[in-house]
Amino acid sequence: MLFSIQPIDRTALELGPLTVYWYGIIIGLGAVLGYIIANREAKKRGMPADIIADLLIFAVPIAILSARLYYVIFSWDYYSQNPGSILAIWEGGLAIHGALIGSVITAVIFARVRKISFWKLADIVAPSIILGQAIGRWGNFMNQEAHGGPVTREFLEGLFLPDFIINQMFIEGIYYHPTFLYESLWNLAGFAVLIWLRRYNLRRGEMFLSYVIWYSAGRFFIEGMRTDSLMIGDVLRTAQVISIVLIAAAFILMWYRRSKMNVTAHYLDDDGGGLETEKPSAKSTPKKQKKN
Repeated sequence: MLFSIQPIDRTALELGPLTVYWYGIIIGLGAVLGYIIANREAKKRGMPADIIADLLIFAVPIAILSARLYYVIFSWDYYSQNPGSILAIWEGGLAIHGALIGSVITAVIFARVRKISFWKLADIVAPSIILGQAIGRWGNFMNQEAHGGPVTREFLEGLFLPDFIINQMFIEGIYYHPTFLYESLWNLAGFAVLIWLRRYNLRRGEMFLSYVIWYSAGRFFIEGMRTDSLMIGDVLRTAQVISIVLIAAAFILMWYRRSKMNVTAHYLDDDGGGLETEKPSAKSTPKKQKKN
């Protein structure tokens, strides 16, 4: 029997000439929740007041611009023929790797200007970043993008998915893998893992590097299922190459900071901004024995 499945409207509301899309609302929601969590943790870790808000003033717009720039660069064959679409971010097309590159560069400069440890700041915001990514993937769901290859409705029902997800994955007469959902769940699990890791008081920088490893590992496998991957040539998927590089770089940095830089500061050390050049905190430095 033939039937019609209507997708969820990606337009949330229209206010005269202004159109508000679900994509933007969901991305904004992820940013707000991430800020709340990071701000509370920054206060616990003795960071300067409003440090997260001050960072976001610069990081959010730069992340959006760098995410779009990254996407446009690796899709230049299309955008060179459609330059009017370059700024149309409401249509989708924000690459998370581009956003991360822009955000990290911004955070490094910000930390130096404010004379605080970049690694301590990165550790604090790492859970918020991956939570924001988990939420943000639902913006792709609303736009019916970032999906995988064709599947049957029976396959999707076998995953015990609610009808609204199954129906939204019905695009131009074909059902597709909800890879947006796979990555969202992977990132949500990563958020829980990072929160759990806090109690183990890792060395400074290793919370953030653990985030890089977790996210990149999941992204590598999920990217292989997608049909809209940015490509390097005709064979290599950009996100998979970047993921491998990031995983390797994260492990190398962990080893280098432990063995060569002899970083002894830990995540829970109470040393305010915690500049990397400062001496190890009292918690990390063995007490000298008194002479008899």
